[in-house]
Amino acid sequence: MRPVRSVVCRELGEPELLEVTDRDPAPCGPGQVRIRVRAAGLNYVDALFVRGGYQIQPPLPFVPGSELAGEITEIGSEVGSAGNDGDGAWQVGDRVLASIGLGAFADEVLVPASVPIRIPEALSFGQAATIGQSYATAWFTLTRRTVVEPDEWVLVLGAAGGLGLAMLDVARCLGARTIAAASGPDRLRLCIERGAHDVVDYSTDELRLRVREITGGGADVAVDPVGGPLAEQALRSLTNGGRLMVLGFASGDIPRLPANQILLRNRSVLGVDWGAWAMAHPEDNRVLFDEVLGAVEEHRLHPVEPTAYPLDQAGRALRDLLERRVVGKACLTTD
Repeated sequence: MRPVRSVVCRELGEPELLEVTDRDPAPCGPGQVRIRVRAAGLNYVDALFVRGGYQIQPPLPFVPGSELAGEITEIGSEVGSAGNDGDGAWQVGDRVLASIGLGAFADEVLVPASVPIRIPEALSFGQAATIGQSYATAWFTLTRRTVVEPDEWVLVLGAAGGLGLAMLDVARCLGARTIAAASGPDRLRLCIERGAHDVVDYSTDELRLRVREITGGGADVAVDPVGGPLAEQALRSLTNGGRLMVLGFASGDIPRLPANQILLRNRSVLGVDWGAWAMAHPEDNRVLFDEVLGAVEEHRLHPVEPTAYPLDQAGRALRDLLERRVVGKACLTTD
């Protein structure tokens, strides 16, 4: 068998320290399947793992990456119907995606047969490898942590990023009206192309005033993966009874929110951690994934095609992600 090529983190630090190495393939266990990885999704959290800035710090060395797409090339001897995902047992050649925690930055992985999910024909390998964190998080945010109603206004910060574009897509799928907040005309143009009803350039506009002008009173939901000073502006842009969804702090600053702005207008601030929920509730998460992929198959969701980097350029890809040179999603390819 050919060697397995992997991106390895041997010391915590900047992504340029990552190494690309070859190793002998491990045998396929009785309850496992072997996946030839065609694309691995790139996410901000991958850079946090490499830098040692995530709340979970795996022992060194480790292979980063949590989501992938590819083809099954080998099936364990005891898989049989255990590999059944509702559409029949796994077969060599099946196109699948998988969320695996760590280890996706490689051209081959071994996973339990229960982990892969069949890829809809509508998705490329790149789209399938990047749909997990972004679309699962967006669907979890807008259907589980809160329930967005048709015609509600949803404000999305960082809207031109991978998660932001997914959030706009999911909100529209649920019948909401969307406001994309980002910086710069190119990013806002992309948001309009992806279906945003209106946009705010928060590098030039005052977010609160512009959102109130667009909505005629305030947004019903504000989705914030950015943090920093924008969080308070997003909170103040909400209408009475509005919900601020806190997803992360890509700006690097954890905000302090004025409690009076929550109290006086009956607003809610809700935390969103899809990853922790998914690990604690795997069966519920499979239902959530089925809902997302069903909406893709019905052409109600439209994931973007990611910017592709070769596997051996993982360091440069993560650097581009950190410095906001990536618009939309990005993936590593192994061909």
